[in-house]
Amino acid sequence: MRLPRGAGSAVSVVLLAASTLVAGALPSAAAPVAAKQPVAEGYFGAVVSDTAESTQAGIDVLRRGGTAADAAVAVAATLGVTDPYVAGLGGGGYLVYYDARAHRVSTIDGRETAPAADGENMFVDPATGKPYAFPTAVTSGLSVGVPGNLATWQRALHRWGRFGLAEDLRPAEQVADRGFTVDATFQEQTRENAGRFARFSSTAQQFLPGGQLPVVGSTMRNPDLAATYREIGREGAGAFYGGEIGRDVVDAVGNPPLAPGATLKPISGPMRLSDLRAYRALDTEPAQVNYRGYDVYGMAPSSSGGITVGEALNILSNFDLARMDRVQALHHYLEASRLAFADRNRYIGDSRYVKVPQRQLLSASFGASRACLIDPAKAATSPVSPGDPAAPGGCATASAASASGQENHTNHFVVSDAYGNVASYTNTIEQLGGSGIVVPGRGFLLNNELTDFNFAPTQGSAPDPNLPAPGKRPRSSMSPTIVLSHGKPFLALGSPGGSTIVTTVLQILLNRLDFGMNLEDAIAAPRASQRNTATTTAEPAFLDQPTTTGLRALGQSFTVNDTSALDPTIKIPPTIGVASGLEFLGHGKVLAAGEPTRRGGSAAAVVRP
Repeated sequence: MRLPRGAGSAVSVVLLAASTLVAGALPSAAAPVAAKQPVAEGYFGAVVSDTAESTQAGIDVLRRGGTAADAAVAVAATLGVTDPYVAGLGGGGYLVYYDARAHRVSTIDGRETAPAADGENMFVDPATGKPYAFPTAVTSGLSVGVPGNLATWQRALHRWGRFGLAEDLRPAEQVADRGFTVDATFQEQTRENAGRFARFSSTAQQFLPGGQLPVVGSTMRNPDLAATYREIGREGAGAFYGGEIGRDVVDAVGNPPLAPGATLKPISGPMRLSDLRAYRALDTEPAQVNYRGYDVYGMAPSSSGGITVGEALNILSNFDLARMDRVQALHHYLEASRLAFADRNRYIGDSRYVKVPQRQLLSASFGASRACLIDPAKAATSPVSPGDPAAPGGCATASAASASGQENHTNHFVVSDAYGNVASYTNTIEQLGGSGIVVPGRGFLLNNELTDFNFAPTQGSAPDPNLPAPGKRPRSSMSPTIVLSHGKPFLALGSPGGSTIVTTVLQILLNRLDFGMNLEDAIAAPRASQRNTATTTAEPAFLDQPTTTGLRALGQSFTVNDTSALDPTIKIPPTIGVASGLEFLGHGKVLAAGEPTRRGGSAAAVVRP
């Protein structure tokens, strides 16, 4: 067994042990899928993802000697089958990767891009001169960005993989062929989208069998997606980025496949095959800060996640949260988030198009200048003003303005391998169900990622960094994170949840590093999310805590994160995020932890318990 990229000679004993574990494995068939469990502990690699099938796919690849990059591709591709309303070939995302051989953290930006024919006014209705209503923009070809997931997978395998696309896609192909068991969460997500899905013939055919919701306990197969994966395995990513699959994507964007009798015609999009040919997943430098002696790495723009998490940590590093009573510690967490989001909204966009003052935003001096604005006796009133990263001394601020992210439904997973490599990967097709458009004959939903752009300027007289432009990547909040201690992996984590991703990751880090919780408790703890808004969004369990009375006495105001307020038929309990994480315990042992209950719970597993 040769050493893969990212493996050093010091892991030869581990490699031997890993190969012994899988001597009887059959490469052509996946192992039986175990029931979901949110926590696992063991050796030689681990996976935490949203579904049992995707976690098993990653574990199977690891057992065959694959790297964390190989397993990440297998997990992501399988999530495209079993979690198709938030992931898949039609979307994009961000990968943070620790390369054990190089002893460094790298990142890949696989965010979707606007087609070349789009421009700043793409979401302005020419008939009215006003922005389209958000639901109108979402369910359309206009909302579809050039997908980046497959390019990310290819780039990750080129840099760190041992196997090729065909081998790493095979587990997903097999799941798509044989199907997976529909659970209550999948049925409910389908029900919430049934009106949109029925609008498109290809979508209804795949997800509304016989015009009805899939039955809990039934088997959902996707032979079109299995065939698409096989075609990519044979022909490479070029089949998507310029080949026949790409032609089908472009046709679906420009001519959405309306179902017979559909009364509302969606807006078409201007994507061309040349847009797909021009797409590249970008190697980028991570955003990085040091917090309490730990090196925290995240995504730089086009994502706002790494900078916003990092700035909030820098603000909080000026306070000893561990010695505060919990009311004051949570108050400082909320206020730091409020301030960091003010700066996010003002300054962060795709750094190829706008000048993002990343170094200044992540400087200790700027964090201190924002920290001095936190009043321990009183919550600030949002929107608070952004700071001036060019002159961070004192407590000076600029004029106030705000913007709220619309991204909502995503997934995140984490992987480690026997060689010491670690992957933290967040990917999405944006809203639950994306644009609602399944590419006919291909089996995957297209994203509505371009609705993450601001439809109109939001920053008053200041430039808005997140307006559309040809080829531009819309700002994201995705925050895949890897934490090193003394140069070695300590934590890997992330979450879905739109703009609440930032606060979810931040809160888990504080729970683990400041409040002394173990990782599983840090993930399971109730959440609240302050994003420079008048009220803080909170889970009901957060408001049931004894600390809520004290926080309200300080002027903190809360709104329950209850989606039924928008749609009373929604049955999924109100939650914030669906996090997954790994903690490296030393001597090769890893703790894999996910959600015990949120969105049906996570599936955690290790190669050898």
